[in-house]
Amino acid sequence: MSTPSLLILPGDGIGPEVMAEVRRIIDWYGDKRGLAFEVSEDLVGGAAYDAHGTPLHDDTMAKAQEVDAVLLGAVGGPKYDDLDFSVKPERGLLRLRKEMDLFANLRPAQCFDALADFSSLKRDVVAGLDIMIVRELTSGIYFGEPRGIHTEGNERVGVNTQRYTESEIERVARSAFELARRRGNKVCSMEKANVMESGILWREVVQEVHDKDYADVELSHMYADAGAMQLCRWPKQFDVIVTDNLFGDLLSDAAAMLTGSLGMLPSASLGAPMENGRPKALYEPVHGSAPDIAGQGKANPIACILSFAMALRYSFDAGDEADRLEQAVEKVLADGLRTADLIGEEGRSPVSTAEMGSAVLAALDSSLA
Repeated sequence: MSTPSLLILPGDGIGPEVMAEVRRIIDWYGDKRGLAFEVSEDLVGGAAYDAHGTPLHDDTMAKAQEVDAVLLGAVGGPKYDDLDFSVKPERGLLRLRKEMDLFANLRPAQCFDALADFSSLKRDVVAGLDIMIVRELTSGIYFGEPRGIHTEGNERVGVNTQRYTESEIERVARSAFELARRRGNKVCSMEKANVMESGILWREVVQEVHDKDYADVELSHMYADAGAMQLCRWPKQFDVIVTDNLFGDLLSDAAAMLTGSLGMLPSASLGAPMENGRPKALYEPVHGSAPDIAGQGKANPIACILSFAMALRYSFDAGDEADRLEQAVEKVLADGLRTADLIGEEGRSPVSTAEMGSAVLAALDSSLA
């Protein structure tokens, strides 16, 4: 097989800073593990707008369709607040997701033991937490028609339509079941079948897919509001959660805060397999562009580093190397290194973005000893 290809889109704000540390780690894998990548780089978001007048140039979109995986930093910033909606930086990211048909968004919520006290929940509730939320990303209420704001009588009415087809539900359910087989072999499907017809269809299709092809996986169903409560009550009861676009947006953000910092959380958005068997894929940290600290060396690169770990696991069938990288991050945290977002103990000094990257590289080196 040819050398795997990566398109790097650093984006805006702290995106270039955190992505620089990922580039060092990519180089380490080529030098120390014989795992080389063909890497190209381009613009997205505000950076692309500044250069081309659009948040994603057509040539960049074409590259994204051709490579084995895309790594993205962050987009947006106050500089672009007054732009027309059609050219705001976030539209570049949404175009990537839509045109690459990245229908399954994977959002892990993992709490490293060294950071358990940073969660707003008690240590015993979150220590050792390792769940995955699989969110349907390209349909549902964010894309359904009819939509818009119109006038009825003497007042305005806002309309959004929750719409799902059987095939859209089936493909994301299969993604969740396949993922569960590689983890704890449990899936909890969340919807609102008690009040929404789309929820009834969701539950029926997920159950049908399970009964036909995944009877070995434990399946449960839960109303999404009850799921939100249970995430706060006892999140470790879950392994894989699969849900629709709207509820996935809400539940994954709630789960993110269980871990203590958005600077720790990666994500993957996956689509159908390409001719080489690899899925269409976009990997990105959950955090935003944090323009208030951009260029100051304060950003936490771990979410972006762990996004590359997800790429190793899900795009390049290198689960052992993904484990190596995640264990390196865990070692650095256990050794007490903290970027500014993780400072909670009195008297502890934060390390810079580059210093955290160097520490992870040192931990990777020690893994070879």
